[in-house]
Amino acid sequence: MSENKHTSYISGKESRRITKFNRKVTKKLESERANANKDPQLYTTKMKDENNVVEFDNVCTFFFTEVGTVKAVDGISFEVPKNSTVGVVGESGCGKSVTSLSLMQLLQRPTGQVVGGEIRFNKGDGTAYNIVNTPNSIMEQIRGNKMSMIFQEPMTSLNPVFRIGDQVDEAIILHNPDMSEEDVKARTLELLDMVGIANKEGVYSMYPHELSGGMRQRVMIAIALACRPELIIADEPTTALDVTIQAQILDLLENLKKKIGSSIMLITHDLGVVAGMADYVVVMYAGRVIEKGTADDIFHHPAHPYTIGLMKSKPVVGKKVEELYNIPGSVPNPVNMPNYCYFRDRCEMQCDMCSGKYPPSIKISDTHVVSCYRFYDEKNVIEYPKTVNPEEL
Repeated sequence: MSENKHTSYISGKESRRITKFNRKVTKKLESERANANKDPQLYTTKMKDENNVVEFDNVCTFFFTEVGTVKAVDGISFEVPKNSTVGVVGESGCGKSVTSLSLMQLLQRPTGQVVGGEIRFNKGDGTAYNIVNTPNSIMEQIRGNKMSMIFQEPMTSLNPVFRIGDQVDEAIILHNPDMSEEDVKARTLELLDMVGIANKEGVYSMYPHELSGGMRQRVMIAIALACRPELIIADEPTTALDVTIQAQILDLLENLKKKIGSSIMLITHDLGVVAGMADYVVVMYAGRVIEKGTADDIFHHPAHPYTIGLMKSKPVVGKKVEELYNIPGSVPNPVNMPNYCYFRDRCEMQCDMCSGKYPPSIKISDTHVVSCYRFYDEKNVIEYPKTVNPEEL
């Protein structure tokens, strides 16, 4: 009983201390953000590789809650190359959606804050935006225009009191104020046709509740594609759909990517979806990237024990088993993360070095990177993840 109280109980004094600390830190971060908005040099940078659309470089996104600081994303680094699909996979709560919301600047501030690292978005002219410091006025020009997002639940993303046509029109008008009403409507009908809606004129005048789940998701894709974005973020776009509609939506996304030359950042926990669609795969666990590489690297040569566990836990057609494998243990408390490998307490492949600090990113091939001491070789170490101490903010 005393042990349980020690781990989960917060006294009134501690609660007041956390609240006071949160107010102080978020006020300081918001003030720094406001100052950065005044100087374009503070949110303009350069890409490490011009062939990438976006680069995440040691990004840390924390939530300052009443029970403590939650390190939802803690020092992640990966890239999304041009004209390719990058699948971001991991279990619920590992930081996939928070990563995409950090990129879109849609975190619920002031509670949620990007407190460290850079998110570089390619402007195409040799420079890039550092999204972390980019002001709202600039983000309004980027969101929906240069990059857009397909959310996982279309019924809650579409406004129930506006017709479909008005909602698609809005995205076009916002970024193309000089277009006439006739041109806007023609573009909307073209988009509805592009996403496979046969009765485009009828759907243009309908409300969201009059459409099926698959049709609503197609409308969401049409809104995302309205301005031919360079990056499409698909946050579990097929979660609420049945299997046959899932396949149609994924084929549609793949075809549209080729048609308009966009990149896709596909966020999902469905390994089958990633295997069929992604060029590159990023595996996340407890707010950190633990393995990344090509789809072939991850699916045919998984290296991290967590990734191996994920692969073992998926059903295989034609193979009969008594029960599917499940990874033992549970994810560590996000408010009080350990200073060693986050997966160590659940790992069945531990080695002597696992008792040390968190493992670095280790290059095991030209395209394959893993954070696991089983592959440790000093000459192949890329970097250690850089976290941020909330007390030092």
